[in-house]
Amino acid sequence: MKKLIAGAILLGASSLAFAQPGCGVGAMVWKGQSGIAPHVLAATTNGIFGNQTLGMTTGTLGCQTNQSVQSMAMYMDSNIDKVARDMSRGSGENLDTLSVLLGVDEADRSEFNRLLQDNFASIFPTSDTTSNQAVDAIVALLEQHERLSKYVA
Repeated sequence: MKKLIAGAILLGASSLAFAQPGCGVGAMVWKGQSGIAPHVLAATTNGIFGNQTLGMTTGTLGCQTNQSVQSMAMYMDSNIDKVARDMSRGSGENLDTLSVLLGVDEADRSEFNRLLQDNFASIFPTSDTTSNQAVDAIVALLEQHERLSKYVA
């Protein structure tokens, strides 16, 4: 029994090492739920089925293929409340981190911050908005912006 429990813990831990938030069948099954338990269960589900690598390679199963967007998604998953607070103010360390992760040039950062602040209500329409939903909204906004679209291309 101890070996079975140890094996389950190792499987869960190894799955977390390769987990991309909001990506894979696990993320689809546990979508809309927040907290550590659903994240671990999503990562474990992805690890069991081995689908996340395929999704990240092909851009399917909710996985982003843009490395900077993946980095932003991972950061947002752990810091969504802090990012939302900074975004509502239009400045702050967490908003700066998003711009760095996306590779936004220093000259474009004030415009980036202003765009996210001005569209805060569409990025976070409810208090239950997940990090994946917020990332999708940010990417959609940037894709529509003439000057900032280059950061999500």
